[in-house]
Amino acid sequence: MRDADGFAECYALQFRQIAAQLSVYLGDLDEARDLTQEAFVRAWQRWDRISRYEEPAAWIRRVAWNLATSRLRRLRTALRHQSTLRAEPMPEPGEHGVAIRDALTDLPDGQRRAVVLHYLVGLPVAEVAELCRVREGTVRTWLYRARHSLAASLHDYREVPR
Repeated sequence: MRDADGFAECYALQFRQIAAQLSVYLGDLDEARDLTQEAFVRAWQRWDRISRYEEPAAWIRRVAWNLATSRLRRLRTALRHQSTLRAEPMPEPGEHGVAIRDALTDLPDGQRRAVVLHYLVGLPVAEVAELCRVREGTVRTWLYRARHSLAASLHDYREVPR
């Protein structure tokens, strides 16, 4: 059985100190608190064994520092990778593209999300419903209403047959 009192005491005595150390190391107090919390969660999962150590807090501190070092390493790798990517210039949208973007912006959130996921991403109605956590009938209604709203908004931009 876990010694909850011993863990609570360790947490109360060590959390702030470890989080403060990591905060200086990372330069981000919220990130330091998150990683310290993660280290304590890992300690709690093994508390039967760790509580018998001469200094359980040393194990927790080591785990927290390892997590922080890994986080910094991942950030550096991501930044290095990002610096190698070149942003490709995107052409400015034409008159029709601006009109479509504006018409989509005017739609309610649910309708806009359904239009993007169904017509632009190509997801079936069932998947859109699952992602939006609504019934398929709701998605069909959103799409129906969105088509009518878009048709009305874009009426002036239809090409005239020659």
